[in-house]
Amino acid sequence: MRKFLVLLDDSRECLNAMRFAAMRAANSGGGVVILSVIPADDIQHGLGVADLMRAEAHERIEAHFEVFAKWMRSRPKVEPELVVREGDPAEELIAQITEDPEIGVVVLGLDSDKGGQNPVLTRLLREASTLACPITIVPGDISKERLEAIT
Repeated sequence: MRKFLVLLDDSRECLNAMRFAAMRAANSGGGVVILSVIPADDIQHGLGVADLMRAEAHERIEAHFEVFAKWMRSRPKVEPELVVREGDPAEELIAQITEDPEIGVVVLGLDSDKGGQNPVLTRLLREASTLACPITIVPGDISKERLEAIT
């Protein structure tokens, strides 16, 4: 089964990337993998603090994931898979692509207000020729209706 890989973060454009991936997966019989990366800098080390911070980060991620997963299960009828990793988001995204041969497309949202400055996307584009799958960039301000029309 071909999977669409989406990076879950707190950005507004992430919503459209999720919608696009779910609708494409539903229309093509694929799946959706939602990757969330806990930056290594967010986890302080020492005396059990790291474990507590890691647990809190996982709780936040799972709550955020459930919002998208509930919609995916009800509307496009897709059961998403959550993967949580720690480290640099771009490196972990590339590692996930490498480790899961069923990933067929990476879907990223792009914030039009930032003028295209996205460190994950910049890294992926730099290494695009070595990736085992294409990258789809979804504009953050594209309408739901337009997304439905093109998926």
